[in-house]
Amino acid sequence: MGVRPPQNDDDEPDTITFGIAALDAHLERADVEFPVDAETLLTQLGDPDIPYDATGSTVALSEAMDKVHIQHFDSEQELLNTLHPVFESYRERAGNSILGQLRALLPF
Repeated sequence: MGVRPPQNDDDEPDTITFGIAALDAHLERADVEFPVDAETLLTQLGDPDIPYDATGSTVALSEAMDKVHIQHFDSEQELLNTLHPVFESYRERAGNSILGQLRALLPF
């Protein structure tokens, strides 16, 4: 997913990526080849912190991978489809917290 941050000027806005879109960017930079197992994937990517919401909250990829029971991925799409619900659950929990609700009210 991606969301544009609030803008204070007329310049072209940057895009904030999170969830599987952020993971996809890591995969492209590392040029990961599929099929791949979870351990090799984490080694190749260096276990990055993946933002799961537009406020910049992150989760380590290894922690997200621990939430799924699949340890081998035949394709990038299979990996992204598997991890999408994990990132969504983190996003929903953060949005439901008091801090998440306060952040949603503030314009920054």
